[in-house]
Amino acid sequence: MLYRIFPIFVGKSEYKERMSKSNITDLKTVRLSEDADSVVLLDQTQLPEKEVYLSLSNAEDIWEAIYKLKVRGAPAIGVAAAYGIYVCSKQIGAAGFDDFYQEFKRIKDYLASSRPTAVNLVAALNRMEKVVLDNRQEDIPALVRLLHDESVAIREEDAAACRRIGENCLALLKPGMGLLTHCNAGHLAVSEYGTALAPVYLGQERGYNFRVFADETRPLLQGARLTAYELQRSGVDVTLICDNMASSVMQKGWVQAVIVGCDRVAMNGDVANKIGTSGVAILARHYGIPFYVLGPTSTIDKQCPDGKSIVIEERAPEEVSEMWYAHRMAPRDVKIFNPAFDVTPHELITAIITEKGVAYPPFTDSLSD
Repeated sequence: MLYRIFPIFVGKSEYKERMSKSNITDLKTVRLSEDADSVVLLDQTQLPEKEVYLSLSNAEDIWEAIYKLKVRGAPAIGVAAAYGIYVCSKQIGAAGFDDFYQEFKRIKDYLASSRPTAVNLVAALNRMEKVVLDNRQEDIPALVRLLHDESVAIREEDAAACRRIGENCLALLKPGMGLLTHCNAGHLAVSEYGTALAPVYLGQERGYNFRVFADETRPLLQGARLTAYELQRSGVDVTLICDNMASSVMQKGWVQAVIVGCDRVAMNGDVANKIGTSGVAILARHYGIPFYVLGPTSTIDKQCPDGKSIVIEERAPEEVSEMWYAHRMAPRDVKIFNPAFDVTPHELITAIITEKGVAYPPFTDSLSD
């Protein structure tokens, strides 16, 4: 398997200099190459030590990048999938529509299998498929051009939605607040700004001076590696804490609101997000702290009635016992349970904030509007 890799940082001094001069928006999480022949991803498994870009041009490498979290975050996964299936469609050697669509559908289903919990992944691929089916009268080059335009539109819509999400949430917050977030729902998880971190960045631009507590987010440490990294890079006052310290900082009165992203929202308001989110919601309820879920409307699954219907991805046990450690930190052959997500019941959620506005309970009414 070959990647074209473009390292940015080569030493700690250069890294620190770049950190002090750059804004997080300088990073492009996912984009098309200049010749549109490959998807260029920022390899988030290399952060925070290095910024490395991968140039991927076949379905197998794109699938692996999504599955192995080289690109992650529900919106960013959707953009990567849209770009990816466009790039792959350019390589389909079919003369007629039927042969083209048969191969397109195979690639689409294959990419969709990489992260089954992320609704944006399937939603983006379904949009791309609709372009093909709605334009079956076009020749193959014209179909490919339409797929390009749709993939770009998906990216641009995501960027615009994230800013509106940030504005809608910022209206609920006050300058100087302490905010707690779990996992990474920032710029690295989307096209621009982020979902949960969008109000933080907008507040930073307007002098709100938020203080952010970032859960490390075991077992893959997205909070430590990614959230703390991008907030620090942008000059935000951020404090990294272990997941089991959330109660302590809430008890001390340091947190006035919790802001998290989401991977899938059921129609009753149950939310699937990174493992540990439901525990944070329980703590927030105990301490009387608002718990806000932020995400684009594309994460709302109208076919999903409640959290029990959400398929939860389970990942390799080595992520718990070995990853990030110099040597194995658990007894060999011990049983390990490693779900990637959990479901936060709607009763614990203060509001769900999208680009369209703020949805309050009962969510069966507000999410269906």
